This record gives sequence, structure tokens and C-alpha cells, in this order.
Amino acid sequence: MQAPCGTASFRAMSDKPASADVPSAAPAAPSRTVQCVKLGKTLEGLPKPPLKGDLGQRVFEQVSRDAWRMWLEHSKMLINEYRLDLMSESGQRVWMAELEKYFWGDGSALPPEFQPVAKP
Repeated sequence: MQAPCGTASFRAMSDKPASADVPSAAPAAPSRTVQCVKLGKTLEGLPKPPLKGDLGQRVFEQVSRDAWRMWLEHSKMLINEYRLDLMSESGQRVWMAELEKYFWGDGSALPPEFQPVAKP
């Protein structure tokens, strides 16, 4: 008795290990590390400059992912407390000045009236 058409090819496919049909994932590229200016240790860097220009390149070369996340949280508070309009040139100047202080200066201070919200 002969097998119906297509059965032989089905059996041949089912004899292969399941992983043979799944393309192997490319190995993950090693993460880029930087000597973080904020945290003072070698940590994973950003995947690309977060800003255009020289300041963005400086952040890319000297700031870790963790420190950048910390800055983003801090900058949200600054934007809200100072009511910064980042679409305006003056708002951008203030934000970038605070970024410079946060990473390469004495630190970006909290606004005098800032009251953190108590977490329940």
C-alpha cells in the first residue's frame, strides 16, 4: 500500500528537531559601557546620543543609562515646578543649564518651594 500524496514529506519534516525550523536568534550585541560622570563607576551607556550637538555627544560618552534615567526623573520635576516650556528657547536654555549642573556641576538643586508627594 502506498502512502497518500504528501504524507512522506510530512513524515520527513516531522523527523527534524523542532529547533531546526526556527531561525536562531542573533547573539545580543555587547552593551556599551562608560565611566559614568554622575555615579562614578563603569556602567552600561546609552545606545545613542540623547540630544543633538556637542552636549548630546558629551552625555553619550560620559553618562550611564542609569544616570540618564535619574536625570529624566529629576528633569520632570523641574519642568513641572518651574513650569518650563521646552518648546521655547528660554525653557530649553534653563533645562540644558540644569542638565549641565546635574552631571558636571554642583548638581541641579530642587526648587525652594518643592514638596515631594508622600507615597502611601
